[in-house]
Amino acid sequence: MKDSVISINPKVMSGTPCFRGTRVPIETLFDHLEAGDSFEEFLIGFPSVSREQVIALLEESKHQILESAA
Repeated sequence: MKDSVISINPKVMSGTPCFRGTRVPIETLFDHLEAGDSFEEFLIGFPSVSREQVIALLEESKHQILESAA
């Protein structure tokens, strides 16, 4: 996915998948959602991540899940 919101770069957070252009790990969003936080609460805590990036990540995840289930 060339337009992916996910960036994996060994020089950024040791290659941990992060939101592109940030140092915020993707897993952090899922951790917050699992804890019962809304993604709006996540955005307040991580202002370098945009609302559009969160929505794009959820769309990418949805697409990959549905594609693998087919």
